[in-house]
Amino acid sequence: MKRVTTAILSLSLILGASVISPSSIDAAAKSYKNCTELNKDYKGGVAKDSKVTNKGGKTKNTPHVSADLYNANKSKDRDKDGIACEK
Repeated sequence: MKRVTTAILSLSLILGASVISPSSIDAAAKSYKNCTELNKDYKGGVAKDSKVTNKGGKTKNTPHVSADLYNANKSKDRDKDGIACEK
């Protein structure tokens, strides 16, 4: 009985993780219509790398670091500093 329960629990954890993973990848690569929409979710914008610095000077908020999200919204990086829609 313990073996069956353990097997069912293990299988459900494995299947649960595989079902959740694709949706989180899709959410990470969301392309926003404009910077106003992006800034609702990410107040400091989105950086492609943690090492990039803002060319425009001081910002109020720290950008969220995600290469996939940055690449999906690269067109919104007007000053080409590696941070899209920084505030």
